[in-house]
Amino acid sequence: MLRSSLFLSAALFAVSAWAADEIVVSDAWLRAPAPGQAVVGVYLEIASAHDAVLLSATSALAGSAEIHQMRVENGVMKMRRVARVALPAKQVVKLAPGGYHIMLTGLKRKLGAGDQVPIVLTFAGKNKIKTKRSVLAEVRGGAAGDTNPHQH
Repeated sequence: MLRSSLFLSAALFAVSAWAADEIVVSDAWLRAPAPGQAVVGVYLEIASAHDAVLLSATSALAGSAEIHQMRVENGVMKMRRVARVALPAKQVVKLAPGGYHIMLTGLKRKLGAGDQVPIVLTFAGKNKIKTKRSVLAEVRGGAAGDTNPHQH
């Protein structure tokens, strides 16, 4: 019984590791929030070997994390929460200012340039297997008086 449990655990670990290696997350960053600001957008790039989706994000440094999309509708910039971001195979998907991003709300401490913010991303990939990836987003200096986390 113990032997089969160990085998099953090893097999599940191998499948999870395989799935995680097929999704590459790079250039994760956020702008330093203005004093008193408890909301910030996180930007990054994701590439997947197979069709996949980004399902969610969490961060120990925020009360909540949501995937949002900004777009222009009838000449007005609008932001809305989305349930997922499609990751077409072998393409780089950029979460960037003015488009898709991860919105962290309820920041639990002040963040300054050079700080690292831990974020856990959940993906569904090949065969709908869910996998999590931990990334560190670098806090980059913001413009003085910048209170909009979505500005370029």
